[in-house]
Parts: sequence; structure tokens; C-alpha cells
Amino acid sequence: MIILSNLSKAYGPKTLFSQVSLRLQRGEKLGLVGPNGAGKTTLFSIILGALEADGGKVEREKGRTIGYLPQESAPTEEETVIELATAISPALSEIQKTIRCHPQPEDPIRIQALEEFGELEGFTLEARAKKILSGLAFQEEDFAKTARTLSGGWIMRAHLARLLVMEPDLLMLDEPTNHLDLETLGWFQNQLKRYSGAILTISHDRAFLNGICDGIVEIGHGKLHRYQGNYDRFLTQRAEREAQHLAAYRNQQREIAHHEDFIRRFRAKASKASQAQARIKQLEKMERIPAPEADAETISFRFPQPERSGQRVATLTEVKQAYGDHVVYENLNLEVEKAERIVLVGPNGAGKSTLLKILAEQVPIESGERELGHQVSVGYFSQQRVDLLNLENSVLDEAMEKVKSQVHTQDVRGMLGTFLFRGDDVFKKVKVLSGGEKSRLALVKLLLSPPNLMLLDEPTTHLDMPSIDAVIQALKDYTGTLIFVSHDLHFIRALAKRTIRIESGKSTDFPGDYDYYLWKSGSASEKGGLVEGLRDARPTEHSTGPGKNKAVSAKERRRINAESQKKARQERNKMEQRVARLEKEILSLEEEQTEVNELLADPESYNDPEKGKVLNEKAARIARRLKERNYEWEIEAGKLGELQNKKTT
Repeated sequence: MIILSNLSKAYGPKTLFSQVSLRLQRGEKLGLVGPNGAGKTTLFSIILGALEADGGKVEREKGRTIGYLPQESAPTEEETVIELATAISPALSEIQKTIRCHPQPEDPIRIQALEEFGELEGFTLEARAKKILSGLAFQEEDFAKTARTLSGGWIMRAHLARLLVMEPDLLMLDEPTNHLDLETLGWFQNQLKRYSGAILTISHDRAFLNGICDGIVEIGHGKLHRYQGNYDRFLTQRAEREAQHLAAYRNQQREIAHHEDFIRRFRAKASKASQAQARIKQLEKMERIPAPEADAETISFRFPQPERSGQRVATLTEVKQAYGDHVVYENLNLEVEKAERIVLVGPNGAGKSTLLKILAEQVPIESGERELGHQVSVGYFSQQRVDLLNLENSVLDEAMEKVKSQVHTQDVRGMLGTFLFRGDDVFKKVKVLSGGEKSRLALVKLLLSPPNLMLLDEPTTHLDMPSIDAVIQALKDYTGTLIFVSHDLHFIRALAKRTIRIESGKSTDFPGDYDYYLWKSGSASEKGGLVEGLRDARPTEHSTGPGKNKAVSAKERRRINAESQKKARQERNKMEQRVARLEKEILSLEEEQTEVNELLADPESYNDPEKGKVLNEKAARIARRLKERNYEWEIEAGKLGELQNKKTT
């Protein structure tokens, strides 16, 4: 369908990629991954014909259609949401424009346009578009709204609906999950699983890539590498490839050093001169294996820890919250204790962000009580937080504004680098930053001066995978209380220890992590997907009332904690045995590797070419197994460390 042959692209002295090739077949679903700035979006632009490559060519199969969703700011005019969702071709768009410009029912031009619209199956498309828009969390009353009056995220959803209605042969999606809540994402992921066309997507969402991809293409260091399987399988295969490459490189370097030593010792000796010349020619003809590329430096940071709070952090009692006639909550009860890690889940519009605002005292409540505990300080992160930034400050000055005295400038710059403000970027004025950059800066400010109750609304939007991992690790070390909303399942699974589902004006408490919630709520499907479509999140007349959303009792909580502790002990014992087995196997492999390396270092091993070949293959095999076992040990030892930390706390 699409063939890329020897493509190259550079901007000034920076080469994004050089002589890369890729073949995308019909029906394949590929994820394009790599660090920010590696050239993912540039490669998309070249495939679409919006940008010229410096070299190479792109071949597209004739008659095949391509649908493209950009990361930001898809265009809109005066069309309604339903018109945008059904504008799948220029012809239909023109007809819709004609209908819109001639609103009178008896207008002959309008009548003719409606007939043409019907001939092009426009009314059938409209029914399908409404179903898809509903799946993307639009309400029926939204269909007739002018699209440009909506927020950017909803405009992107409308364009996404248009692509799903269009059903092109190839869907090209640039960060499609950025504007989707968790349950809409579950619906969307299921649509893509069933999609018959090909998909090429850029995404930083691991769970999304695991859910839909049958192949991963990594771009970095000027090259493309293709892997079979989903993202988790890609990580394993990449580790294997890197281990094999490293072993082959080291073996060749030993061989080169051996030849060079022979040449140096015998080049001037008459009886050995011809052999030395032969080895010189052998080295000249040898195809050199390039040195392994240095991995990107592991990103990590620690932010200052907050003051200790009391055991009870926040309490909501019989809270009612409404926006005009729209009642969001009625008789809402919630108790939050120190050091809890709570994720809020539920359909779009259910009130997750509103609950964060209630806890942050960002909105007044109509009735009920909202009480914070002893010495509780609240920090709230939302997209609107960017309005509090000083536009005239530099990025660095804004980040340093309220940091504690023990935080040094270099530490602040390191954290800014984690959030993709690198080099001279820290000296930019805040006013020239994009919306995503301002959002990242606001998150940096919160983490540099953290409260003991942190409320985060979609904190991973606009972050790449290494940055998300760095935030996860920092929040694992955070000693305060965390309540958050996120559509990133990797982020949720790494942090959440208690799950609260918000729907139809009530909260349901699940005293466990996200997978526990899926199990107890009956929503679990393939690897943690959602089997249910979206439901209307707005409360109905009979959906709320006294006693319908009471917090779990203290007795029930103690019983559940006792069961959890018993399960944790069993899990810890199994993990200790697993780590011990891996350590024993690693030790054995290291001893075996030492023996083989000693044989490879012996020049006599190369007198018999077959023996040398066997030794090299054995060395590569041992290196690969050692890399795999060390990787497994790091994962299992990390899990064991977490379990042991839980035991001590």
C-alpha cells in the first residue's frame, strides 16, 4: 500500500533520518514510536505529500484513500458537528455548504442539493456518524452545534468521527488519545481493533499501542527499525537486538585487535610479511559493525517532600454541586486518608474534574460540608492552571518562582529538561510557549513546591514516554496524598491503589487498584479493555439520593486490608524465590561468559575457523540470555522492593 525507499530528511546540520525504508501492507496496524524530535511527525508529512524528502521516494498504491488526524488544530469553518463528521469527500462538503447557505425549504437550489446529498448516500452516512459521535461522548444536542464554537479537544473528536465514518484504506493518527477520556478511549480502541483498513499511529500511550498494534516502527538515531507485535513485545525484541548487536560488535573488535596486533608484531619480519599484508587486506575488506548507539540518559528526578498532614486529609459530607439546572452531585460522601493514591474513573462529563475542583475549593458547593484535615495544603493541576503563569517571565524564572531554598537552579533545570524544556528553551518567554508547553510548565511548578494533597487532572497530556515514566517514579516517592484523573492506563496502573468510579451523579468506591476495579465492576475484557460502550453520564431524576453513595465502612475496610496483607505476604514470598532463582542463573551465566571470553581472547582459538565460529555464536547466545535475565531481575527486584517497602510502612 505504502512503500518508503531510502528516505532522508535533515534540517540544517541535524539529520532526522537517512536512507530509511518501510513497507506498509493492507490491514496492518503499526505504531510509530521514538523520542520527541526524532522525526515522527515529519515522516507523516512526507508520506502525506505535505513535505518533500531530501532523498528517496514514497510510493502509494493507486486508488487507496488516506485519512489523517493531526495532533493539534484540525481546521473547521461554519459546519455543524454532524456536517463535519459526514464531510468525508470534497463533493459532500460542497453539497453540505450549499444546503447550509440556502436554508429556505422551498429554495430550488436547496432541493437540488438535498437530492444530490441523498444520491451520495449522505443520509445513511449521517446515521452512522451519529452513532460514532455518540461513541466519542457527544450528546444528541451537540450534533447541531457549530463545530468551531467547541473547545479544541471536542473539535478533534469531531474530526476523528469523520475519519471513522470515512473508513479510508489507511488511517494516519498523530497522538489520537490526547483528547479522549478513559472510557471514550476504551470505545475508540475497540473500534480500531475491528477496523479493516491499515493504521499508522504516533502515540505515547503504551496501553493503546499494546491494544491495537501488530507491529512497532521505532525511529531514532537517523534510522527506522521495525518489530513484530505490540509495544511490550517491541521492548523485548529491541533488548534482544541490542544484545546481539553488542555481542557481534565486541567479537569483531576482538578480531580486529587480534589482526592489528599480528600486523604490528610481524609486519617488518621478512618471514611473516606476506601474512601481515594478507591480514591488512582482510581488515580493509571487512564490513565494520557500527558501535552500539548510546541509549538516551535515563530521566529521573526527586522533588522536595511536603509537610506531614493529619491522618484524615479531606471529607465531603452530603455535598450537592450543580451548574445551573445541571446537577452534577447530590448527597456526595467521600473520605480521604493520608498517603492514599486515588484515581477517579467514569464516563466523560460524569464530574471527575468537578470533584477535583470541589476538593481544591475551586468551586463553591450548594450544600453539604467540605472539610480539610489538620495541616493539609492543597495543590491543584488542570489545563486552566496555565492562566496563572506570568507571561513575561522566562521558563526558568517562572519555574524558580516559589521553589524551596534547598532546591538548586541546576535541579530545576534538570526537571525542566525532563519536561522537554532543554538547552536554551529555559530562557524562552512564557508568552511564546504553546498550550502544551504552558501545561508542562505549570506541572513543573506544582512538583517543585508540592503540597501534601495533590490533585492532578490529566497530568500526562503532552508528555513523551520517558517523561511519563519519570513523573511516575517521582510520584511513587511522593509522601503526600494523591488524587488524579488520567486516560493513560500505564500511569493509572503504576500509581492507583484506590479507585472511585463517578457516574450519574454518584460515586462508587473500589478499595483496590484499577485492575481490581475492572474485576469487581465486571468491566474487564481483553487485557483490561472496556467491554461496555459509553453511557449517559448525566444524573437522572431517580439516580441520586440519600444513602446511594456512602463511603465504605471502617469495619469493611479493615477486613479488606487484612485480606490484602495476607495476599501481599504470599506474593512477596513467591517474588523472593523468583529473584533468588534469577540471581543464581545470572551468576552461572557470568561464569560461563568469563570462560568463553578467555577462549576468545586466546589466538589459538582462531586457528580452527569452525571452533572460532562456534565460540562466537556461544558468546552471543550467552550475552543475549544474560541481558534477558538481568532485565527480568531488574523488573522482579523492583517489584520485590515495592512489596518490602509496603511491609515496612
